[in-house]
Amino acid sequence: MIDVDIAIEIISEKYTPLTADCKIDFKKASNLVHLDKAALIVKEGQLADKLYFIVSGCVRAYYNKDGKEITDWFAFDGDFLSSRNSFYQNELSHCSIELLEQTTFLEITREATEILIDQHHCFERLGRVAITKTMLQLQDRIVSLQFETAQQKYESLLKMRPDILQRVPLTYIASYIGITLETLSRIRNPKNRI
Repeated sequence: MIDVDIAIEIISEKYTPLTADCKIDFKKASNLVHLDKAALIVKEGQLADKLYFIVSGCVRAYYNKDGKEITDWFAFDGDFLSSRNSFYQNELSHCSIELLEQTTFLEITREATEILIDQHHCFERLGRVAITKTMLQLQDRIVSLQFETAQQKYESLLKMRPDILQRVPLTYIASYIGITLETLSRIRNPKNRI
C-alpha cells in the first residue's frame, strides 16, 4: 500500500533528489488522499490553495463555456497539478478539476509549500523542475493547437500518452483536441474518412 513516505520517494526520484530533512518536513506538511472517480478536487469559482501530486490515477481540468465543458488538460501518475491561476495568483479558479479514475494523491497547501521552499533549497529546485515541465507541456500544446491538423493532434496525443484511450473517455479527448466526437470517430476509423 502506498503511504506518504513512498509518495515523497517517488517525487524525489522522478523530479529532483530531496534531502532527508526535507522529506521529513514534506511528510509533516502533506496528506495522502484517496478519492473515487468523478470527485471534484477544485470547482470553478473557488479559491484553490492546494498543490497535488498524483501517485496513481487520472485527472482532467475543464472550463465551462456557455454550459458546455471544454477539457483543457489531463494529468496522470507522477504529475503535479493545481488550478494554476488560483494556486499561484491567489484568485478564484477559472477551471474545475475532476478525477477520471480512483486516484491517490499527495496534497499540500500553498502556505506549507512556501514554508518548505524557504527552508529547503532542494524543495525550491523541485518547484522549479515541476513548473518547467508544465511550461514545456503547455508550449507543446500551444504549438499543436496552432499548427497541427485534427489528425496530427490525435496522433501526437497517442504518442505522448499511449494509454489515454483506456483511461479517458473519447468525449474528453475530442474536447481537448478541439473537435467534435463525430470528427474524432472519423479520425480513429480510416474507413469513415471523407
